[in-house]
Amino acid sequence: MTAELRDVPAPAKINLFLHVVGRRPDGYHLLQTAFRFIDLQDTLHFRARSDGRIVRAYDLPGVAEDADLVVRAARALQQATGCRQGAEIGLEKRIPAGGGLGGGSSDAATVLLALNRLWGTGLSRRELMRLALPLGADVPVFVFGRNAFAEGVGEELTAIDLPPRWYVVVQPDASVPTADVFRAPELTRDTPRVKIVDFPGGAFEGLYGNNCRNDLEAVVFARFSEVGRVSAVLAQALDGARVRMSGSGACLFVEYDTKARADGAVDKIAATMQVQPSGLPALRVNLACAGLDTHPLLDWAA
Repeated sequence: MTAELRDVPAPAKINLFLHVVGRRPDGYHLLQTAFRFIDLQDTLHFRARSDGRIVRAYDLPGVAEDADLVVRAARALQQATGCRQGAEIGLEKRIPAGGGLGGGSSDAATVLLALNRLWGTGLSRRELMRLALPLGADVPVFVFGRNAFAEGVGEELTAIDLPPRWYVVVQPDASVPTADVFRAPELTRDTPRVKIVDFPGGAFEGLYGNNCRNDLEAVVFARFSEVGRVSAVLAQALDGARVRMSGSGACLFVEYDTKARADGAVDKIAATMQVQPSGLPALRVNLACAGLDTHPLLDWAA
């Protein structure tokens, strides 16, 4: 048995679109979205323990241990399998918090995949996905391991093939609490459903039209005006390029077909922000990321 796993990746995701199509009686929202993994990632390190304890190698500022998805995921796997081993888990954060890029969810999924291997618990991908859902609606797609069209609360997943693309990811100096956005009374909750059969071979290019959008954008732009202001500045600076928001924000992204064009956009955004009038928020993130074909840990579960 391997006693240690180091440099285990947890990639970010973007939502190519996000529709709120209904709401269940229990209050959970019904969604349709397309997830794409990108090469911005957190890194985790694992060391097995014989005493059964789950220990963080170092604290995550502002996140109590019992609320930490990394710890909760490890404990969920222990409980489901009766495993008596523990683990020391180190997390190096690169995915910005409050950005709609799924960092915490991805970390939790990597914990499930890595500890399933480290502890030799032998759960299948489907079994790990069942453990993932109670941890958060975005966690299952990272265990699923493929870019996906998602329905339900995010757990009904169909693999999709996406063309090579680069994404310029920008986060204004803002963090958006997801729960507050979904509680907003003005949130659209009746967007007409799209069907995956309308996009043969997973060709989701058509999803970028006017009928496919992020329903959360209007709420975020109204309540966190700095996000909307930066979106408008980006669109102008990039010659009318379509700027989209991922998840519940605050990260915005623009898609390009080559790395050179994406890198050029990053430089143009940086130059534009230097000459903007005071009052516009600074940027926490402005970088180009490659879209991934699959999750880097796809072969860690069957």
